[in-house]
Amino acid sequence: MKFTPVKTPEVAKRLFPKYIWDIKTDEKILYLSFDDGPTPGVTEFVLDTLNQYNAKATFFCIGNNVDKYPEIYNRILDDGHAVGNHTQHHLNAWKHSAEVYMEDVAQASNKINSKLFRPPYGKLKLAHGKSLTSLNFKIVMWDVLSFDWESDISPETCLANVIAKATKGSIVVFHDSIKAERNMRYALPKVLKHFSELDYNFLNL
Repeated sequence: MKFTPVKTPEVAKRLFPKYIWDIKTDEKILYLSFDDGPTPGVTEFVLDTLNQYNAKATFFCIGNNVDKYPEIYNRILDDGHAVGNHTQHHLNAWKHSAEVYMEDVAQASNKINSKLFRPPYGKLKLAHGKSLTSLNFKIVMWDVLSFDWESDISPETCLANVIAKATKGSIVVFHDSIKAERNMRYALPKVLKHFSELDYNFLNL
């Protein structure tokens, strides 16, 4: 955590211009995203909370979790949200060959009908990225990290991370996972309330 900034530096965006870091706009729009689900009890909380604000979001799902909880995955779609591929087994690209990694992505693609892709841990090697783009995947990174998964961050800090750093067109990362549940449950409703009062809309990618 200490080496990863809450707000992605512009230099990183320029180094990897083919990745999607934010959406350039002058409108008051935020793009909330949720990684690692679907997770029973957690994803439903996210969906219920989003519905209270008529907010849409993008869920980067792990294929293995979709296999386990198809009814929750289907609710994500039925509620009008977007989905993306987050690999079948949450693989770290730095620890696997492009061949192994892409086979895992393909497994997830069998049930996740989307060309949006977010690499677990935000890690990709050049070969992995080339393989993904050759298959027309859009690699979605982020502009703002909530750090909701970090156990040594307080819920208040998680909230402050987003409120202080999110701006027009920001892609914001939360997690609908057990690990992130405490911080996310605190921060998400308050983020939605805060930016709604500033006349922001929440759209999917």
